[in-house]
Amino acid sequence: MHDDLEFSADPARLDLDRVHTWLAEESYWASGRSREAHDAAVAASRNYGIYDRTSGEQLAYARVITDGVTFAWLCDVFVDGEARGRGIGVALIERIMATLEPLGLRRIGLTTADAHGLYERFGFTALEHPEQWMARTAAPAHAS
Repeated sequence: MHDDLEFSADPARLDLDRVHTWLAEESYWASGRSREAHDAAVAASRNYGIYDRTSGEQLAYARVITDGVTFAWLCDVFVDGEARGRGIGVALIERIMATLEPLGLRRIGLTTADAHGLYERFGFTALEHPEQWMARTAAPAHAS
């Protein structure tokens, strides 16, 4: 990782206002997510950030939902628009994978519409048997 960046899994470091704005206003997958839903999701997840070492400013965020033993779901991966192109997304995923590796998880899942190349660098592939996967989606009453 760049010397000017710092990775942290400490939820106390999160700039929750900034992360909520990124996700609710700038992401395609969590557009309109309420602050209440955002805070509940953060509280129920492992949270990660990349920070500018000098200013302490949060530059990226991701969270993982997991039982810590068999399965994890990587989600809400976001890099601030002004920080993109510096390898911050790669650094974030690299460090998250390093924190999950010791758990011996059988499967780590995610969905993406536009970052396949990033995740392929870390061993993610298209589902081998997509017909075995199912999802139940909620009515769009509140974004999650």
